[in-house]
Amino acid sequence: MRPLHAGFAVFCLLAMGALVVAGGKALNPRNDSMKPQSESGIVFDMDIEDVPEPEPEIAPDAAETPPERQPSLPSSRPIEPEVIAPPQLDPTELERLPAREPLSDLSLAVPPPPRPDVEWKGTTLFRPLATGAGRIRAQGRTVTIAGVELVGPEESCADQGRQWPCGARAMTAFRAFLRGRAVICDIPGEADSGDFTARCRLGKQDIGEWLVANGWARAPADSPYAQAGEKAEKGRKGVYGHAPDLSGLPPPPPSGGVQSPAAPDSIIELTDPSESAPLTPPDGLPEPSR
Repeated sequence: MRPLHAGFAVFCLLAMGALVVAGGKALNPRNDSMKPQSESGIVFDMDIEDVPEPEPEIAPDAAETPPERQPSLPSSRPIEPEVIAPPQLDPTELERLPAREPLSDLSLAVPPPPRPDVEWKGTTLFRPLATGAGRIRAQGRTVTIAGVELVGPEESCADQGRQWPCGARAMTAFRAFLRGRAVICDIPGEADSGDFTARCRLGKQDIGEWLVANGWARAPADSPYAQAGEKAEKGRKGVYGHAPDLSGLPPPPPSGGVQSPAAPDSIIELTDPSESAPLTPPDGLPEPSR
């Protein structure tokens, strides 16, 4: 049985080889018939790529007829050149006109209001008390705000013939602005007491600027707050404004007439002031030691 199996295996190998050769010839269209031959019938071993291709035959009608030309696209041109295209201007005919006046003062660029420097240092005064609009007393020091003209507490202002206590009103507004908060003033820190005239600020707010901008102090012409003072006067703020309307308040009490009863000298009522009973301790308590 072994020789039979060996022969069958050899036969299979030969068949597979034949199939492979046949498949290769089927895939390669080049054969000996395509190779050039001589007159004697000898086949030259020449590659098919080396064989020159025959020139195609041109029909007589096709040679005389020129090839058709593709139609060219029309070139772009401006539509309505007199309307869309900018007109040709002569630079010599142009004239620069001055700028028109602004419609309102809101469009004008104004310089920013004066603000204290970030690096500006000073002495901190705790729990300041406003003794007037623009005058502070704290820790034995009295500081008058620089750059402003104070409105005295007793000063009165006129409004269409009516007098009203604008000084007291300014001091009240200044106290409401401070509310006992610490301020920083440009005064020497080693001075324990005295009167000073200096700039002060509350946080980042310049106190002098606040007084003038709200109309509770006046600014001289050479003051850095002069512009804020003019704006407050035009806006009729503070002392430049109208007198407060006190029609809704009750009338003040009369100054004379009924007097309030006087307080007694003692809260213990005695029948006879000349006779005073000896003081005895309550029952149950020991007598005081002598």
